[in-house]
Amino acid sequence: MKAARIHEHGGPEVLRYEDAADPVIKPDQVLVRVRACALNHLDLWVRKGLPGIQLPHITGSDIAGEVVAVGSLCWRVKEGDRVLLSPGLSCRQCAMCLSGHDNECPRYTIFGLGVDGGCAEFVAAPEYSVIPLPADLGFEEAAAVPLVFLTAWHMLFTRANLQPGEDVLVLAASSGVGSAAIQLADLFHCRVIATAGGEAKMEAARRLGAAYVIDHYQQDIAAEVRRITNRRGVDVVFEHVGTATWTKSMQSLAPSGRLVTCGATTGYDARIDLRFLFNRRQSVLGSFMGTMGDLHKVLEFIFRKQIHPVIDRVYPLAEIRAAHERLENKEQFGKVLVTP
Repeated sequence: MKAARIHEHGGPEVLRYEDAADPVIKPDQVLVRVRACALNHLDLWVRKGLPGIQLPHITGSDIAGEVVAVGSLCWRVKEGDRVLLSPGLSCRQCAMCLSGHDNECPRYTIFGLGVDGGCAEFVAAPEYSVIPLPADLGFEEAAAVPLVFLTAWHMLFTRANLQPGEDVLVLAASSGVGSAAIQLADLFHCRVIATAGGEAKMEAARRLGAAYVIDHYQQDIAAEVRRITNRRGVDVVFEHVGTATWTKSMQSLAPSGRLVTCGATTGYDARIDLRFLFNRRQSVLGSFMGTMGDLHKVLEFIFRKQIHPVIDRVYPLAEIRAAHERLENKEQFGKVLVTP
């Protein structure tokens, strides 16, 4: 098969579009012909170098395609099924998995991180990760959904306990997870304040449901939030940028507000003034991926067309370097995809 692999860590130039051996499935696995795979910042981090990556390696966590072979122990999936794959993989046997917290499994990993991912013509996947697609959802749309909508749902509802009618600040609306968060908060009748860079991205955020959009390159985020909320602040800050926005994010919180974070794309050196934290009874919450149950919940809204993935651009897999460069240069609004 053709695959985009890394043999060493570094910039986009280390990505090689080349021949690789077809995956060999185990009895409890299926073989999926990849029709579309969406990129995430995780792909950039893996390419640059994360501990434990075995080289050569295939990145890509968000995968949609067709089942072409099934293992002898599989019973739910059959050849020809159109499917997307849950990006998270766990042991399915430990106490955390059995209690429904599979994203806290000690062996938890993600396609494209701990195992080869979807930037290839074929991928092997455990049967439990396979989710059938409705006939009216295309492969590219499906691939743009799992990781970002799962992450956004878990952050907003499982961790931050978002309630209808609350005010939400979503950082970096042009990212995949940002565009998902705007739609989810708007769906539950929350007032969304988003940040974006430049008028084109700001207008795109408004179309997704943001009531107000702040230019994070030109405006003071916290000052604008206080102006919009009549100095109160927001109930929930949806943070995933890190150092560049952290201080302003904390300053944007209302009393008893909750900041939930899943990433640090601009760095992890974040400081908190504890006096404000305890005096205003605020919370800072970490979030990582989400459970299989979370994914199935958010997919109900996707399948009903109440929310939708935002696709920025689709590249042939052979142009994987250009796809990485677009994401790394922050040129996109929504998801960047590759198609084998």
